[in-house]
Amino acid sequence: MSTIAIVYFSGGGHTHLMAEAIAVGVHTAGHSPDLLRITGEQIEQGRWQDDRFMARLANADAIVFGSPTYMGGVAAQFKAFIDAASSAWFVQQWKDKIAAGFTHSSSPSGDKQGTLLYLAIHAAQHGMVWVGATDMPSQYQGKTDGINRLGSFLGVMGQSTMTMDGSPAALESGDRLTAELFGQRIAVAVERWAIDTTVAVTA
Repeated sequence: MSTIAIVYFSGGGHTHLMAEAIAVGVHTAGHSPDLLRITGEQIEQGRWQDDRFMARLANADAIVFGSPTYMGGVAAQFKAFIDAASSAWFVQQWKDKIAAGFTHSSSPSGDKQGTLLYLAIHAAQHGMVWVGATDMPSQYQGKTDGINRLGSFLGVMGQSTMTMDGSPAALESGDRLTAELFGQRIAVAVERWAIDTTVAVTA
């Protein structure tokens, strides 16, 4: 059984719900999800630090990165984590791990692709192997389940209408299902990558 870490920041709770849905998909595929939520308490004087957190990422077989899209990019709290992860980059600690990403915003576009591009570039700098989404948008298949309703393939996107009445965060059912399927896909990619690397070592 592989461990798939899901490291994310969530402000209003929507990105957290997406992370949980991905974890469900990972578990459904027979692997172990490790939810790691970035919090403001981990940041002191602008610097993010959590050694226990980083140790869990080092031991994971895959890392899924998630952040809400704020003003066309990742949240400041997530960026602080990314900057701190340079310690892993210096020793190539995450090299050849499977990587993937997801994001959420209140707008159908919200320039969410900018966030996914940032996450993919970050993974590339670490020498990770990026896994995108492959589910065809349901509207092109005559379905009404809302799978990949936003038509994203670099990673998974979610969208929820902004509410100002203090109601709890909620996901569109199609976004939740898309995230669960993404978790399953990442788990399968980890399995295939483990087989390929084993063959390469023994060949």
